[in-house]
Amino acid sequence: MGLVQLHLPAFQVIVPMLAAPLVMLMARSPRAAWATATLTSWLTLAISLLLLIRVRAEGVVAYHMGGWLPPVGIEYRVDSVNILVLLVICFISAVVMPFARLSVASEVREDKHGYFYAAFLLANCGLLGIAITGDAFNIFVFFEIAALASYSLIATGRERQAVMASYQYLMMGTIGTTFLLIGIGFLYIMTGTLNLLDLAERLPAVNDTRTVRAALAFIVVGISLKLALFPLHLWLPNAYAYAPSMVTVFLSATATKVAIYVLMRFIFGVFGHELSFNVLEMNLLLMPLAMLGILIPSIVAIFHTNIKRMLAYSSVAQVGYIILGISFASTLGLMASLLHLFNHAITKAALFMALGCIAYRLGGVSLIHMTGAGQRMPWTMTAFVIAGLSLIGVPLTAGFVTKWHLILAALDGGLWPIAVFVLGTSVLALLYVWRVVEVAFFRAPLRRIRVREAPLSLLLPTWFLTLSCLYFGIETSLPVGLAERAAEALMGDYR
Repeated sequence: MGLVQLHLPAFQVIVPMLAAPLVMLMARSPRAAWATATLTSWLTLAISLLLLIRVRAEGVVAYHMGGWLPPVGIEYRVDSVNILVLLVICFISAVVMPFARLSVASEVREDKHGYFYAAFLLANCGLLGIAITGDAFNIFVFFEIAALASYSLIATGRERQAVMASYQYLMMGTIGTTFLLIGIGFLYIMTGTLNLLDLAERLPAVNDTRTVRAALAFIVVGISLKLALFPLHLWLPNAYAYAPSMVTVFLSATATKVAIYVLMRFIFGVFGHELSFNVLEMNLLLMPLAMLGILIPSIVAIFHTNIKRMLAYSSVAQVGYIILGISFASTLGLMASLLHLFNHAITKAALFMALGCIAYRLGGVSLIHMTGAGQRMPWTMTAFVIAGLSLIGVPLTAGFVTKWHLILAALDGGLWPIAVFVLGTSVLALLYVWRVVEVAFFRAPLRRIRVREAPLSLLLPTWFLTLSCLYFGIETSLPVGLAERAAEALMGDYR
């Protein structure tokens, strides 16, 4: 095995980490900063694809930092579970960077571009680190790196509310990571290790202690804050609504998805199915919260006139669908959740990219701005409609594949009312997507000002993700295969 292949897990994190300060030094040359960040994102995607090939060939890729074996040393571990998350992060960052050049230029001050792209690479580094590390304390550290960079990115929004949205995210995010750290500390007290595999081996001997159960409670609440599980979602609508378009695209597709992965890893991979669902019956907590998290934000989204905020509440609802699949505590349920993690990432990224095109040409994303946009910007609005159909779950789109597997999981568990609920709440998504379609295509523009279609550098990434929604709705072997193997790995003997 070559030297590069051997160190691929380390390169996955180190490349964006080292590129960030280099980009920051290019503050006086925005184009060079963007080009360096773009090349770095493409390189991380290439690394993740090489890791996918190795995981398919070897099963598990383990890398010991500094040659120190776990549990003493820090282990980077890539398996069938986190390779899916790594691919989502790298794929979205690679697609969003070509989109970023004009979008960021129109929404962020030019003298801040170097710092902006450096913060983006640090956020990318943090999310990749969370996904790839096999050390519990490392997860906390990378959460902090990703969070601090995200706060900075959100605060660069052109509206004054962006700073307050960033501050709100900072406060709630800090509470979340504090809870996570307390839970990890309790686990270390009881087991004397921070390695995730080692924790899973040692915890069964002390599972009946209050300390371990308190650790589970702290970790679940802390991560639920980070993934915006209802009712701990209050930071998300403002963060998405006031952040620059490129930041909203990136965070909506990656940040909550990584937090969901961590929740799955701890519940199934560390604490185990027996303690989490047979003893503590966490499904009795997760299922109602998931259902409320689907229903209430979807209803709220219907009444919003700011489309970014509308889609932000939609994201909270989509998190609810993922948690609903987890609450089934079955292989089919986990598979549906992991599949939605992938499909929702590309769907919501495509929708927010379309809004970025609208903001670039029309100066805003409210319903008033979008009146007649279908006539003025047909390519952009067609992309929005297709991605919206995927969000609803119309056949031949990626969203349908998710809803189909979620309904199958519910029926397999004898939960037919949940299956009906999933179908019924899809109608709510239809309602808020239709509001945009009606205004954009069936109403005349309020002002007769000639508006050109979005530039190709914005349209091409948008359409690439839009067509991905269609492609993965027809050719499902890659996401379904990855999700199936990941679910089987997490469930272990409970398949």
